[in-house]
This record gives sequence, structure tokens and C-alpha cells, in this order.
Amino acid sequence: MSDPGVYRAPMRPRGSEVLAADDAVRAGVVGIGDTDARRIARLAELPEGTLVWTRGSEGACFLGRVGPPPARLTPAAGLTHTRPADWLDDPFTEDETPAAVLATFARGGRNLQRIRDPSVGPATAACWAARRRAG
Repeated sequence: MSDPGVYRAPMRPRGSEVLAADDAVRAGVVGIGDTDARRIARLAELPEGTLVWTRGSEGACFLGRVGPPPARLTPAAGLTHTRPADWLDDPFTEDETPAAVLATFARGGRNLQRIRDPSVGPATAACWAARRRAG
């Protein structure tokens, strides 16, 4: 299987400046607040196990693993389309979050997108493994 990559998911409801990330993490989902068919397909086609970062309302970063694709995407946590996700319990501080993740959130944007920096895969995998062992 090819590397599914690491994604960032800003998780804002459509037409809103409010983050849905906090609610989505609590609900165990990852999603988008968009109705664009290409973006919906991108979410639906993410391979199970893909690692994804989101940023909560307080600025901390959460790391999750995308769950199995549902029969259909459903609304939850103020988002129009979601999938199950297994989020780590504790957020990462800015100092603990890989620089490539912080850089992609600093650029802004509202889309679920792959983080292309080559360092992000190994750094994110290390974050996931360390927290899973500790938890």
C-alpha cells in the first residue's frame, strides 16, 4: 500500500469563522463543512488509518487516525460531512507539534489537505506512537 500521507483538517462549518474541531474531536469524527464534490470525495477516499491533525479553539493541535469509511458520510459536530476518527486524548502544545504541521495551519485555509513536507510523516508517526504508548 502506498503512503496515505498526513493531512490537516481545519474543520470549520460552512460559512463560519467558528472552529468545529473541539466538538469533532469529542464526537470522534473528522470532517468538512463544505459542499464541494471534490472535497467531499477527498474525505471519503482517505485510507483508513490516515493520520490527521486539527487545531482546537485554544490553539492546541490534536492528532487522530481516520477510521473505516462509512457507507455514507454523515453530518456531525456542525460539519456537513464526517467520518469516524480515533483522536488521541491529549492535545499537543506548539512545542510538541511538528513544525510542518504548524506551518500548514499558519498558512490558513479551510480545506482538508495533505501536508506535503517530507518530514511530517516520520514526525507525526513518532507523535502518534509516543502518545499511544503513554496512554
